[in-house]
Amino acid sequence: MQLYNTLSAKEREALIEEAGKERLTISFYKYAHIGNTKIFRNHLFLEWDALEVLGRIYIAHEGINAQLSVPAENFELFKAQLDSISFLKDVRLNIAIEQNNKSFLKLKVKVRKKIVADGLNDKTFDVTNKGIHVGAESFNELIEDPDTILVDMRNHYESEIGHFKNAITPDLDTFRDSLDVIEKELSEFKEDKKLLMYCTGGIRCEKASAYYKHKGFKKVYQLEGGIIEYARQVKSKGLENKFLGKNFVFDHRRGERITDDVIAQCHQCGEPCDTHVNCANEACHLLFIQCDACAEKMDQCCSDQCKEIHGLPEEDQKKLRKGKSDSNKIFKKGRSEVLTYKKTASR
Repeated sequence: MQLYNTLSAKEREALIEEAGKERLTISFYKYAHIGNTKIFRNHLFLEWDALEVLGRIYIAHEGINAQLSVPAENFELFKAQLDSISFLKDVRLNIAIEQNNKSFLKLKVKVRKKIVADGLNDKTFDVTNKGIHVGAESFNELIEDPDTILVDMRNHYESEIGHFKNAITPDLDTFRDSLDVIEKELSEFKEDKKLLMYCTGGIRCEKASAYYKHKGFKKVYQLEGGIIEYARQVKSKGLENKFLGKNFVFDHRRGERITDDVIAQCHQCGEPCDTHVNCANEACHLLFIQCDACAEKMDQCCSDQCKEIHGLPEEDQKKLRKGKSDSNKIFKKGRSEVLTYKKTASR
């Protein structure tokens, strides 16, 4: 049985272009008890590979977290396959607002300890005792309530390019970091304020809402389906859109435009910009915001040093990378000292 990719990203990209068929970018998650994660992983890979599904899927004993791309013509078959799995029947599918046939170029189904790295010991609290789910209309009403505290549960590089009006946007690197920091900073409001949270697709708020109820917050709410579903409901129901800018997404698109507002700036020149890129130097690959002018000037690199390396022949670049790893820089997500206009941490 073939349980892994046999094509490179470039080979897959060429096949997608040649096929010329529409693909749908979809995300979903589900907390559920999965006994043998390896067998389940292999089952999904075989089923989805046959349907030409591509994407990044995490499986753990606690459930599944999936971001993927499926040929539009295979969507009904894909949906039927999901419905054949008891705990995934009728699971909510977040379909991207802006479609891109190359949002994913490989099928990666991985077994992890958790489907979201939260750093929590789930045995210490009831993870099923979650907050109240609200749709876009109720969410808009709650935002206007003076007794509501609106909190963005995403990381700083996500909220930097887009967030809801008047939301608290913690300047933190990871979801794991944010949980205790938010709890501490809002501790005086546990009894009387409504804690309203949101994230990209809802999965982070699922765990966070249960955690904050465990920590003593009495009125906990979360945006059902996250920003992705909110944008869909706003459009379909003709509601006021209270989101500003782009929604950061974890695929090759790196962002979906929700409104025309550009609230971020190029990390190199400071001009208004909300386009995330990865440094073209493969030994760096730093995620940062870069405008078109700086991309041309810097050869799509984050620094003069990376630009110099990127300009070398590929074989020379490989020799420089051999035995070294700068992967820690990737996760600074725009905090690198080489970026003049980076967002600085406030701790």
